Amino acid sequence: MTTRANIICIKWGTLFGPEYVNRLYSGVRRNIARPVRFLCMTEHAEGLHPDIEVLPLPVEPFAEPMAAALAVANRQGAMRKVSLFRPGLIEDLEGPILGFDLDVVITGSLDEIHDLAPGTVAMRHDWTEKRKGRPTGHGSVFRFDPARHGFLYEDLAGNPYAEVERARGSEQRYTSHKAMDHDLFTYIPDNWVVSFKYDCNPFPGNWLHAPRLPEEAKVVCFHGRPKMTDALEGWNGSLIRHSKPCDWLRDHWIDRAKADLGPEWA
Repeated sequence: MTTRANIICIKWGTLFGPEYVNRLYSGVRRNIARPVRFLCMTEHAEGLHPDIEVLPLPVEPFAEPMAAALAVANRQGAMRKVSLFRPGLIEDLEGPILGFDLDVVITGSLDEIHDLAPGTVAMRHDWTEKRKGRPTGHGSVFRFDPARHGFLYEDLAGNPYAEVERARGSEQRYTSHKAMDHDLFTYIPDNWVVSFKYDCNPFPGNWLHAPRLPEEAKVVCFHGRPKMTDALEGWNGSLIRHSKPCDWLRDHWIDRAKADLGPEWA
């Protein structure tokens, strides 16, 4: 077991404000049984909690051909997270890194995810891909080790257009399939990383009761819609995506973060 947990996220553009990063930081440090080193790669560091280390968002040397391939796939910006895989990115790094998208809420212990199958890249099976019987990880939660998995960056840097084309513009497909090619991939158990729309609030029960938090859920992903801000007060995106107000979301995402960091940061 490493003495410190290395946690990382990436925030580019202005879609998500600093409170998303701060609440994620609070959720992680409240749910992991070791000290946390929390890093955020961003070009907008204003408003981040002072304990969060800021990494500049780089312009990669292969950005132009990567962007050209992404344009063909109509997925502009989808591969920015690959910058997190660059070997040597973080000084004095020891051990693996546990990464999160910003549209997730931490609801349970992260130690089991952090320590799962050491030496492998770990992601949850993508919900849609699993339903179709295809092997692809979901990028909302990912555990990797830069010292062992440099190929995640180097293969893309070496042949960006072909790698993006092969992954059809999907960062999560690229990451998981590349690790599978090296026989270094592990699926995070489905009941640890859950989907708000599929696992907490499925149709037609979403019309009958408020969203439910599965007992073993450690991370709830708000991929697509509704996002957290939609789901707090209730949301009606469609017949299938209807959602009643969600008390446990406010508790885990906002109230506990405010109690932990202070209202000025959460």
